[in-house]
Amino acid sequence: MKTPFRHQCDVAVIGAGAAGLAAARALTAAKLDVLLMEGRSRPGGRASTEMHGGHALDLGCGWLHSADDNPYVGIARDLGFTVDETPPPWQQMMYEDAFASQDQKAFRAAQAKFYSRLEKAAQEPIDRSASDCLDRDAPWSALIDAVSTYVNGCELARLSAKDFDNYHDSEINFRIAEGYGALIARLADDVPTVYDCPVSGIDHTGAWVSIETAGGTLQARAAVIAVPTNILAREIIRFSPAIPSKLEAAAMLPLGIANKLYLAVEDAEALPDNGRIFGKTDRTDTGAYHLRPFGKPLVEGYFGGECARSLEKDGLAGFASFAVEEICDMLGGEWRKRLKPLAASAWASDPFALGSYSHALPGHWDKRAVLASPVNNRLFFAGEATSPHYFSTAHGAHESGLRAANEVLSALRT
Repeated sequence: MKTPFRHQCDVAVIGAGAAGLAAARALTAAKLDVLLMEGRSRPGGRASTEMHGGHALDLGCGWLHSADDNPYVGIARDLGFTVDETPPPWQQMMYEDAFASQDQKAFRAAQAKFYSRLEKAAQEPIDRSASDCLDRDAPWSALIDAVSTYVNGCELARLSAKDFDNYHDSEINFRIAEGYGALIARLADDVPTVYDCPVSGIDHTGAWVSIETAGGTLQARAAVIAVPTNILAREIIRFSPAIPSKLEAAAMLPLGIANKLYLAVEDAEALPDNGRIFGKTDRTDTGAYHLRPFGKPLVEGYFGGECARSLEKDGLAGFASFAVEEICDMLGGEWRKRLKPLAASAWASDPFALGSYSHALPGHWDKRAVLASPVNNRLFFAGEATSPHYFSTAHGAHESGLRAANEVLSALRT
C-alpha cells in the first residue's frame, strides 16, 4: 500500500523484500504504527516477477525450497496463487541427447562423495573451504564447482564448509505459476510503504532512532533493518554511533551472484518438458538450462559466480550469446534460429542488492548470529543472511522478518 512519507512512527522497517514485508505485516497486525521504506519503485527486493511474451518470469527467487516447511506455500494458496508441485529437473535424469546417462550416473556418484566429505569436514573443530573436499583430479570436479555457483552464488573456494552444512533442505521444491516475486509483492498491499525512498543514515544516539531518507528525516521508536549484506558492508547506510561488529559480519556474509536468462523457443515440443542440461560438463564457467519450465516454450538459464558476474557486464545480449552457443554445442546448430532472448537478471548491478544471496566465507559460519542480534533493543536486523538454516532463500528471509518483529514487540513492551 503506497503511502506518503511522514516524519514519525513507532517502527521503521527498511527494505521491502521478503524479510521487511514479513516484519512490517507482523508489526502492523500488532497495532503498531509502522512505516516501510523501500529504495526501489516496487516491493519484493530480490524477488521479482516480470511479464514477457505472456509468461510470468521469475528473475529472482523462483523455487519454494523445503516446500513441506515453507510458509509461502500456505500463503500462496490462501491468496489464490497456483502452486505447481512438479519435481524440479535437477532431481531427475537429464536430457540424454546432451548428457549421456552413464555420464550422469558417474557425475551424481562423484557429487555424492563430495557432499559426504563436506559433511564430515563440517564436523571438524576448524572451519575450512568447501573446495578442500573436492577431488581435484576427478573428472567431475569442475561441474561440481559449477553447481555451487548456482546454489551458493559462488565457487567452492569462497564457501564455508560449516555454513553449507548448516543449511536445511528437505529436497521438496515447488513453484508458483504466477511467479514467486508476484506472490511476495502482493504482501505489500496491506502495509504502508514509501517507495523511491532509499535510506542513507541511521542515528541511534538519542531516545528515538533518527533515519535519514531521500524523503526527509524519520523518527521512530525502533527500526528493523532488512537490507542485503553488501549494502551494509559497503556502508551505503551509515550508522551513528558506528556498529563495526555488524559491518564485519556483513562483509563475511557477502552476496554471491546468481543470474537468470529466459529464452523463447520456437517449436519447443522437440525438447523434453521440464528437462535440464548443462552447457558444458568439463568446466565451472557454464550455464545450467531448464527446458520448458511449466511446459512453456521457454529455456530458463542459470549462471552463477564469476561466470555470472562477467556475463552481466554485457546485459541480456551477453547472457543470450553465451547461452545460445552452449545450447547449440549440445543440441545442434539448427537451434540457433529457434532461440530468442526475452529477459535476464543483473543482480550485481542492482544498486539496492549488489548481489543475489549470501554465503559465509570460510571461517565465518558464525557471523549469521552476529548479524541477527539486536543493538540496544532499538535496531533489529532481518534478511536471509540472518537465517541460521534457511539462508539464501525467500522463506528464510520471511522467517527472519517474523523473528525481528517479535524482538521489536518484546523490546517495546519493556
